[in-house]
Amino acid sequence: MPEKTDISVVVPAWNEEESIAELSEWISRVMNEYGFTYEILVIDDGSTDGTWGKIVGLSSANPNIKGLKFNRNHGKSAALDTGFRHAQGEVVITMDADLQDSPDEIPALYDMIVKDGYDLVSGWKKKRYDPINKTIPSKFFNYVTRKISGIKLHDFNCGLKAYRNNVVKNIHVYGEMHRYIPVICKWYGFNKIGEKVVEHRPRKYGKTKFGLERFITGFLDLLSVTFVSKFSKKPMHFFGTMGTLSFLAGFFITIYIIFRKLWSLYHHLPFRDVTDQPLFYLALIAIIIGVQLFLAGFLAEMLTMANEKNTEYLLIDKVGF
Repeated sequence: MPEKTDISVVVPAWNEEESIAELSEWISRVMNEYGFTYEILVIDDGSTDGTWGKIVGLSSANPNIKGLKFNRNHGKSAALDTGFRHAQGEVVITMDADLQDSPDEIPALYDMIVKDGYDLVSGWKKKRYDPINKTIPSKFFNYVTRKISGIKLHDFNCGLKAYRNNVVKNIHVYGEMHRYIPVICKWYGFNKIGEKVVEHRPRKYGKTKFGLERFITGFLDLLSVTFVSKFSKKPMHFFGTMGTLSFLAGFFITIYIIFRKLWSLYHHLPFRDVTDQPLFYLALIAIIIGVQLFLAGFLAEMLTMANEKNTEYLLIDKVGF
């Protein structure tokens, strides 16, 4: 019978050849100090530097270190999702590869999952070493996400998180949804979500991989994950409601226009032809949109009934498995 693995550490890495060895050594030191059985899963997200060579060398020296390599850069969400599928630990820890997350936080996060019974614990970088052009938009989006999702977290996008194993095996992270993993977990029914203040370290190597555009895409992703979480299993509730309102608005406006013309004819009053009134065309558009929304709802319902297949990412190499 294979030995139980206490902790899997999932580390997405994109052009992090300078930091990956130091991070792996630090994680291993913490694990050995606390007597954890562990594995470190490093996902090379299509790096163009020597990151993969570093991973191969580390894996040959330490069997607890395993690597997976993408054929190209798929993004952090794809790397996390792939790491989740391969993780064997009772508790799964995620952290960034740039040494801004401290592995010293791992034992406390592990205890919150195992002893306190949380499904997910998200780090909160209360004191940050990021420039103001990152911290202020981040606070705004965290506030908006908190209000929309109802999850009381201060830092949804913190890379340092801990999960119960059955959580990562049941969620699917895609696109750029890694920012909203707590929202996805809540959508899947994992509602015991906690938070822990964690150390945020200054960047030691390289430069940030994210620009200001992430805040625009982040807002769009929030709308997407909110919509999907509420209506993915009942799309007709959304499209049908919107279609009904649009159709009824157009229908009653049309009835009003026709009634007013008949009223004017009956009382020998001047009137305009129905087709001469701009309001008629607005009503016609509303009716057409209403019908289209109904059709969209029916098609969405049919797609929902179909068997869903998880997205597969092309791995071109593995080591340590």
